[in-house]
Amino acid sequence: MILLTFKKQGTYVLGIKTDAGVIDVGASSQSAPATVDALLAQGQAGLNALESLAANVPADSLLDEASLEIGPCVPNPGKILCVGLNYRRHAAESGMDVPKTPVLFSKFNNALAAPGEEVPLSDAGVQYDYEAELVVVIGKQAKNVSEEEALDYVFGYCNGDDVSARDLQFVSSQWLLGKTLDKFMPIGPYLVTGIADPQTLSIRCWLNGELRQDSNTADMVFNVAQVISYASRYMTLYPGDIISTGTPEGVIMGLPEKNWLKPGDEVTVEVEGLGRLTNTMCAG
Repeated sequence: MILLTFKKQGTYVLGIKTDAGVIDVGASSQSAPATVDALLAQGQAGLNALESLAANVPADSLLDEASLEIGPCVPNPGKILCVGLNYRRHAAESGMDVPKTPVLFSKFNNALAAPGEEVPLSDAGVQYDYEAELVVVIGKQAKNVSEEEALDYVFGYCNGDDVSARDLQFVSSQWLLGKTLDKFMPIGPYLVTGIADPQTLSIRCWLNGELRQDSNTADMVFNVAQVISYASRYMTLYPGDIISTGTPEGVIMGLPEKNWLKPGDEVTVEVEGLGRLTNTMCAG
């Protein structure tokens, strides 16, 4: 199922993307969850209600997606976890060793941005970079889960762009400063359920129409199941938490000539089956 959020009367409501248009869940059903938060709280029962709605919604009630103000597909994540150096060829281009355990860091909710939303590049930094990533959305409370069971705790997946200020990222041994500036985590446009194997997906990124990253999630050092299992050893994961699983090679930091992102640059991220996430940089 392909889900999205869009702004309605000042709040982000839940929609279902179909070939014929978008279903406004709240306007079409009194019983189905009308927001992502409500859906995640209901879990499989909520998904069942959406599937039933999608099978029976009148065609004349469908909305034109192009007319909607699309929001982050998970508007209120409890946690935003990220994994650094999680693609072998990206570690190589960065001149860093392949990690022996997952390198976890966090972003905060101020970093969330919607598809199409401008990302401000402030004068706090200079070395602004893109990072195309597969983002995992947790669907069930997870603590000390095994790798074999970890994917059972996934609700779905979406695109993410882990925008980074490299000069701020490496100001200290802690990466936080360069990672969680305002709007530095665009996600979406879709939250997609039912992906059986997250380790066979193409992942690409374009800068101003030029293909910069072109890889596959098979190159991950630690796969999605391993990352979830590892994180759940140290913290409880809750429905709506998101994990951005790392970026492949092709970032600006790894290029011989480093022309950092600047206002007006357009970045597009596409993980196979998840649509395209496009954001334009602007002056902060």
